[in-house]
Amino acid sequence: MKNKTEIRPSLDSIPWFFDLTPKQISQLEKISGLTRLESGETLYLEGDNDNLLYVISEGKVAIDIHVPTHGDLRIYHAEPLDIIGWSSMTPMVRQRPATVTAVQPSCLIYFDGPALMELCDQDEKIGYIIMRRLSNIIASRLLTMRNQLFDLLIQNNANSG
Repeated sequence: MKNKTEIRPSLDSIPWFFDLTPKQISQLEKISGLTRLESGETLYLEGDNDNLLYVISEGKVAIDIHVPTHGDLRIYHAEPLDIIGWSSMTPMVRQRPATVTAVQPSCLIYFDGPALMELCDQDEKIGYIIMRRLSNIIASRLLTMRNQLFDLLIQNNANSG
């Protein structure tokens, strides 16, 4: 597992930061940190308020949503370089839309959401790169969730018919 001194090399290895200057990476480094999760440990629960954006550095986490009358539904497994906690970067809604739990020992780089939003406002290049990446992630997760909910509806209809 990585320690605090390994944040910079980890940031330098994230492909979507390759277009940033060393100064811009240093700005990101100032608002970042590392957290570790053991297998089975929950990072946050659906509905929690949290101001951190995370990039998986090592390990694997599960993303689950609660579906009324069905229970929890696993919608995604996030692995190294995946982003979780994108809701911390939305202007109004900061509630977590899902529960995140480690399925393997994991190390995550985190960014202070308000500080990152301020940095994105101050530096248009950083803002563009981050927001472009986040919009792709949000669209991908919504499509994945939509498809899984359709599968769930089809299963329920088959079981009740």
